[in-house]
Amino acid sequence: MKNHHRSLKLGLLIIIGLSLGIMGHLTRASADTYVKEASMTPKTYVRASSAGAMYTLKISSSTVSFSKKTHYLKNYPSTTWEATKKLYEKKANGATYLYYYVTNKSGSVSGWIWHKYLKAGATYATLYGYAKDELGKPYSYGGNGPSSFDCSGLTKYVYAKAADKTLPRTAQSQYDTYTHVSSSKLEKGDLAFFGGSTSSITHVGIYIGDGMMLDAQNYGVISEAIHVSWWHVVGYAWPETLVQ
Repeated sequence: MKNHHRSLKLGLLIIIGLSLGIMGHLTRASADTYVKEASMTPKTYVRASSAGAMYTLKISSSTVSFSKKTHYLKNYPSTTWEATKKLYEKKANGATYLYYYVTNKSGSVSGWIWHKYLKAGATYATLYGYAKDELGKPYSYGGNGPSSFDCSGLTKYVYAKAADKTLPRTAQSQYDTYTHVSSSKLEKGDLAFFGGSTSSITHVGIYIGDGMMLDAQNYGVISEAIHVSWWHVVGYAWPETLVQ
């Protein structure tokens, strides 16, 4: 009987000790976690891994708590994300984790995500989506949008919206600034340039595949063939690496 009571007491002591140990660990982890949140210049990312997920974070003083996973990157293979905030979390063991607050370009999905699940860049799908939205808008010389465009005003506007990239204002300066590519290596989202020569660029459009481009010309923003009698192709340029 005495041995039975002794065993019960020993068991209770072990359980209490374990409970205190767990509580102590949680308290230390919470107290020692250092959190630093800051805004950042907007930057675009695409997924580096389909395994990533987003969270809602609750930041209080110098601690942070994670919600359940809210969005999964596996469901967004062709999405461009814009990061506007960053957060550094330092654990009691000294490890520091960097998270970005990201939003898709339509603003319908957002959350905090570990930075290793992302890589810098934008998708062609996002770029084309913004360009397509401008179809039918009228042409105006010097038009930067959003109500009307000229050719380089359209390319500048679309790249700024889709990829947070600032293109030079004129077709000539866009041609002069970016790496030229041959027609055999042309990818969707590259720029097609037209004019009398490499030093006399008068028009630019966005290549959308199958010999077609989306551009702003006298009839407004339209999609048309690159190789037609009224345009003389001078060359192509690659302003941004887009995930195809």
